[in-house]
Amino acid sequence: MTETSVYRRILATLGLFTLAAGDLWRYLLSWYGWGAIVGILFLLAVIELIRMPVDLRRLPYPLMAFLVLAAASTAWSAYPGATALGVAGLLVTATFGVYLATSMDLTTFVRCLGTALRWILALSLAFEVVVAAVIRDKVLPLWVDYSHLDKIPAAFYWSRDLLFSGGRIQGIVGNSNLLAFAALLAVVVFAVQIAARATSRFWTTLWLIIALLTLALTRSSTVLIAGVAVAVVALYLYLVRRVPEERRLPWFAGGAAIGLALVAAVIVFRDALLGLLGKSPDLTNRLDIWHTVVGLAGQRPAFGWGWVGYWAPWVEPYHDLVVIKGVHYYQAHNAWLDVYLQLGIVGLVVFGGLVVSTLGRGWSRALDLAHGRGKAIGLLPVLVTVLLIVHSLAESRLLIEIGFALLVVFAVRTRSNRGQNLHVPGMATRA
Repeated sequence: MTETSVYRRILATLGLFTLAAGDLWRYLLSWYGWGAIVGILFLLAVIELIRMPVDLRRLPYPLMAFLVLAAASTAWSAYPGATALGVAGLLVTATFGVYLATSMDLTTFVRCLGTALRWILALSLAFEVVVAAVIRDKVLPLWVDYSHLDKIPAAFYWSRDLLFSGGRIQGIVGNSNLLAFAALLAVVVFAVQIAARATSRFWTTLWLIIALLTLALTRSSTVLIAGVAVAVVALYLYLVRRVPEERRLPWFAGGAAIGLALVAAVIVFRDALLGLLGKSPDLTNRLDIWHTVVGLAGQRPAFGWGWVGYWAPWVEPYHDLVVIKGVHYYQAHNAWLDVYLQLGIVGLVVFGGLVVSTLGRGWSRALDLAHGRGKAIGLLPVLVTVLLIVHSLAESRLLIEIGFALLVVFAVRTRSNRGQNLHVPGMATRA
């Protein structure tokens, strides 16, 4: 292993950690500290992309179309300054995603992702233990002044000191749902590594147990549903990959029928299922949020209000758009509604093309792989893409940070696996 490859792995791991746990830096070092870290990581990734070098003109067309549309929306945006800032964030995330996809093979990328997730899980559990055993009180983010509030909403706390009382822990990311997402992603990564025998089985199994424990302590219904979907897809792929290619048609038809039946059952029995998950019929205020977003998006249905990513609270119409129990919401809690709001129907078509093409290529790649040692790594793109899609129905994380970065990674990797090499012909990558 060369010094260059070690450096790229370290940079990838730090970047993945920051993408998945950006709130740690924001709570600990303020937005300015987080911005400085992101800027340094971005600059280092750009340098590596130039050194390899990568021909950005060969990126997947759906990805380029989405980035161009988001950037072009500055022209018709109701808030051009916020759109320019949102586009900058989108391009920074996409750039680092391209770096992750092109600077190492899939096995190495999975190892870096697993390392970043181990740090998030370990620090989150350690943080909650210190809060519960030493501080014994709720903890607020640093650098934030809430003195103007008569009562601080529970959602504002970094940790609510619930570990020993059986409540939902929030970890270093300060949010139970975000920690649950990281834990489920870790479960998928560690399970794939164990199946592929890509790492020590004993230690990876131990970390898998830790990830499952963290998942249980967060008790996120949204992530639980995504986990069930990933498990079903993993089982289906496991079975189909053992069937000769010429005999797979009945399996495809049967899988499609079962999938449609499951979706129909969820719709018909959703109230009962929500009750089992401890959720209210309004999906924890999501129906009200969706109704507000759809009404606003209907005012500009074709091209939307302009890209912004997470809502910018200092501009209209996002200032006080959704306020519930004193908490301002800065996302639609559905990535697709957020795209519709910001980029309209055109944006939905373009973004849908990016997601569907990534899922399709990942699915095809997973089925093409022969069963055997190490081949299970090839299942990760489709499994994580399924996780992102299901999760996007109740959260908008697919559009920012780790969600969008992973989408970019798998969009680029599945295309390059089909013979679309992104490196400039005739140039050495020096990896």
